[in-house]
Amino acid sequence: MVEHDAFHATREAYDAAAPVYAQMFRDTLRDRPLDRAVLDAFAEVVRASGNDRVADLGCGPGHITAHLDGLGLSACGVDASPAMITTARQAHPGLRFDVGSMAALDIADGELGGVLSRWSIIHTPPRELPAILAEFHRVLAPGGHLLIGFSATDDPSHPTQVFDHTVAPAYRWSPDHLAAMLRACGSAEVARMIREPQPTDRRQFQEVHLLARKASAGTV
Repeated sequence: MVEHDAFHATREAYDAAAPVYAQMFRDTLRDRPLDRAVLDAFAEVVRASGNDRVADLGCGPGHITAHLDGLGLSACGVDASPAMITTARQAHPGLRFDVGSMAALDIADGELGGVLSRWSIIHTPPRELPAILAEFHRVLAPGGHLLIGFSATDDPSHPTQVFDHTVAPAYRWSPDHLAAMLRACGSAEVARMIREPQPTDRRQFQEVHLLARKASAGTV
């Protein structure tokens, strides 16, 4: 019940914040060359797999989904917030955006060549994250790639750390702990990029991108 209430509270908070959020993050990649490089690499390995279908989970106003589309991927977006999805559809009418939960995706097993989760797990209670990572794994095709972005804990020995977020309570994660959870699902870490906090950053946290690959069929 606590997790159920947290999900609905977070969705309602993002519904209320959708117009401001869309304006704030419309050009979020412009001054982030490292983020663009990670997304470029993700797009390249997904295209190389032969399956260019990608879901941007927790897509918000759809700006990153549109960026993936511009990189040659067949990208769609999913978000729990109906207001965010409405905003995304208005801004990018040529792309598909659906309201949905990361815990129960309306996507067939093995349908996707790639899954992007860019700061979409930060409001997930720690006890729920393994099931969500398993859902990411389910919708990926064998050999498909997951790129997951999140804020790191200060102490690697602590799996999670709570922090204040302007929209809803949020969590930081130990990169090693998250990588271990991905391995438990059957996805091996391929690479990680750690961005140190910059003086102009509002939050002085490390930002992490983990790239993982689902085992190919027949791989032990």
